[in-house]
Amino acid sequence: MRTLVLNAGYEPLAIVSFKRALVLVMNEKATVIELVEGEPVWAARGSYERPAVILLRRYVRVPGARRIPVTRRGVLRRDAHRCGYCGKAASTIDHILPRSRGGADSWENLVACCLRCNNVKGDRTPLEMNWDLRVVPQPPRGGQWTVRGTERADPRWEPYLALAA
Repeated sequence: MRTLVLNAGYEPLAIVSFKRALVLVMNEKATVIELVEGEPVWAARGSYERPAVILLRRYVRVPGARRIPVTRRGVLRRDAHRCGYCGKAASTIDHILPRSRGGADSWENLVACCLRCNNVKGDRTPLEMNWDLRVVPQPPRGGQWTVRGTERADPRWEPYLALAA
């Protein structure tokens, strides 16, 4: 069982084990926002409710901007597995400006692409093909991108992860 940890400003910080969350609550460093009903934690001196979401009492400064690394899986997830050119199901990624022409592996230069469009486009730009991009590729934002482990999120976390988006 995992617990979502929110900063004092309700910004998602991390996902920790329920044991770690319980320690933070017992040491009065956090308060429980959401509970897992019907699954108490039994201890020698009684039982405690299992936390699903906790809020830190003090604001924790996150060092630097959290940069999200560019990955094939991330580009497909950002574009909802839809081709940036035709809108069909995508299984590959494509460099808008091909790497052979100096195109970088960046969020702004990569787009999800179906196999057919990727093969037809080849080593050309969309402008040379007279193709339009359906979306403007941008780096992803939001709590579900900066906090690891939200892919298999607890339904109780959704309102708090949506606040960060």
